[in-house]
Amino acid sequence: MITITAVIRAKSGHEVTMRDGLVAVAAHVAANEPETIGFFISQSEDDPCVFTTYERFADMAAMDRHNGSAVVATFFGIAKPILDGEVTLVTSKEVSAMVR
Repeated sequence: MITITAVIRAKSGHEVTMRDGLVAVAAHVAANEPETIGFFISQSEDDPCVFTTYERFADMAAMDRHNGSAVVATFFGIAKPILDGEVTLVTSKEVSAMVR
C-alpha cells in the first residue's frame, strides 16, 4: 500500500473554497478510482485554514493515475491561487493499518 499525506494551507477567507475543492476530489475518487483504497480529508480545529489529506493507493500505478487525473489538475487550478505557502507532501509505503 502506498500512501500520501498532504498538508494544505488556504489563505484566510478561502477555507470553504479549499474544503469544497477537496470534497469534489473525494467524490470523484469514490466514484471512479477503485484502486484508491481510501481518501480522507481533515480540517484543523485550531486553524480552519489547514487541511490534511491521507490517501491510500493499492500500488504506485494507482497513485500515479490519481495524481495525473483531470480532477486533481482541476483541484490545483482552483487551489493554487488560494494556497498560503507550499503543499507539504509525504509519500510512504504503509507499514501498518488498523481499519474498523
